[in-house]
Amino acid sequence: MKNRKVLKSGEFLVDTVEAKDVFIPEEFDDEQLMIAQTCQDFLDTEVYPNMDKIDSPDINLMRTTLEKSGELGLMGIALPEDVGGFAQSFVTQMLAAETVGAGYSFSVAFMAHCGIGTLPIAYYGTEAQRQNYVTKLATGELIGAYCLTEPGAGSDANAGKTNARLSEDGKHYILNGQKMWITNANFADIQTVFAKVGTDRILSAFIVERNMPGVVIAPDEKKMGIKGSSTAQIFYNDVKVPVENMIGKQGEGFRIALSILHMGRIKLGANVIGAAKKAINDSVKYANERKQFCVLISTFGAIKHKLAQQAIKIFAAESATYRVSKDIDDLIQINKASGMDHGRATIEGISHYAVEAAILKVYGSEALDYVVDEAVQIHGGMGYSAEMAVERGYRDSRINRIFEGTNEINRLLIADTAIKRAQKGEFDLFGPAKQLFNDLDNITSGKAESESYYAEKRRYLSNFKKVILIAIHGVTTYFDKKLVKEQEVMNNISEMILETYIAESLSLRVEKIEITKGNAGIFRDMLDVYVYDTADLIRKAARDAFNSFAETEELEKLNSAIEKLTNVAGINVKEARRRIADRLIENNAYKF
Repeated sequence: MKNRKVLKSGEFLVDTVEAKDVFIPEEFDDEQLMIAQTCQDFLDTEVYPNMDKIDSPDINLMRTTLEKSGELGLMGIALPEDVGGFAQSFVTQMLAAETVGAGYSFSVAFMAHCGIGTLPIAYYGTEAQRQNYVTKLATGELIGAYCLTEPGAGSDANAGKTNARLSEDGKHYILNGQKMWITNANFADIQTVFAKVGTDRILSAFIVERNMPGVVIAPDEKKMGIKGSSTAQIFYNDVKVPVENMIGKQGEGFRIALSILHMGRIKLGANVIGAAKKAINDSVKYANERKQFCVLISTFGAIKHKLAQQAIKIFAAESATYRVSKDIDDLIQINKASGMDHGRATIEGISHYAVEAAILKVYGSEALDYVVDEAVQIHGGMGYSAEMAVERGYRDSRINRIFEGTNEINRLLIADTAIKRAQKGEFDLFGPAKQLFNDLDNITSGKAESESYYAEKRRYLSNFKKVILIAIHGVTTYFDKKLVKEQEVMNNISEMILETYIAESLSLRVEKIEITKGNAGIFRDMLDVYVYDTADLIRKAARDAFNSFAETEELEKLNSAIEKLTNVAGINVKEARRRIADRLIENNAYKF
């Protein structure tokens, strides 16, 4: 895909790419598939057979299992070669994250170590810090943790009160404070701790070793799910941290924290796909074994609806995930060519796609919640029994809507970040938005007399974007600077942006499958159902937004425009879903 067109973060609202310019999972190469298979083999041999014991919980077993994954090289996939890693592409990293995502609480511990526990040092640390710590984190000799959240500072990360005071001799920072909800807390050797130096208003970041005097780790929390993951509070009582253990510059910690959270969000978007595919496989296998009224429940229309909807949501999430992953890969290479080192080039590439990262986090975690909930329902009473894997999957899923910034925060970020990027001039959103808003009387569906299948889908998606632009112009004009406090309205905008990006990614993937493989029948069914449903979601969110500010004649014009722009052809969703479910049932596994 040389010279392919790549959009900036959020730019998809006013521009588009051709199917040939997106990366789709059907293009994974042999090396990427081999890495994924290695991850899957590790789950099959080391994780699943010991899952009950790991979740008992047995933190020693979790620690040794993590070490084994390090010995196999799984912890070094994302790291550069100079610290013992394998310098794999971002797409490959995401595929590995997806595969490991099926590992329940092991996945949480593994991803926390490889991501937020290692990358702040790998990307922002000095060469001495990288050689001293990251080389050992890459092999599992050391396990890492990330210490940001405090009792009084959850989503507002910079509100933390942990303090680092420079010692009189200037050789140490004296660290005092408290952190909570720290993953891997009770067996991590290295902690990335965020604190404010002296009277600073902005965080700095430090490397703290667990055996430093004054580091006190509380017993693990008792949790609803991910029980094998060590989660605890950590207290710092006059901990002497060498000055050379500051990561980056003084006051750079907040930027580091946000950059790492962007990375965590987007990789969580991959994790949940793996967890969902595991739940779908459990669902269809049970449906193909369980009989009611003397027939397999997989023959029932109601069950087929559930199975198909599970598959559609995850196929769509997967389409968006790897679309933006390739965009990130390309931006990383551009950053490197401009002179950035590997770490900065990577983190800046990931951070740029903040809108898409928030979309993947929100959509993926909620899609997983849908999938595991329906998995329990398909299992009936057995789904509520701890004997079945779907019971664990159901409990473990719930944390994903809280991890890496709550979905409420991330929903707000989708609209807020896109609008702010446009205000900075990164792409022209407000010009087209104003033009559409001022020309409501002439809005049409744009239907041509004869349209190809994909031309029709492109028109629908273009119309969805027009609704978003009209809504953005309306709410930014009416609420102005008060818009940030109108969270319900911001959520309406975000919901439209999210659904449109997912639908467009799905459409581009299906079109490319047809271009490259010549047969996209079942995938067309997925696209038909998804776009048909999305039209209703866009219509509802837009009406809610417009009703918050518009009145009488203006509201009538807006509602008329909405109806035209969200008008899609009816399809037989029952038969489309049945065909999707039948493929799933025939394969007895998710093989789309």
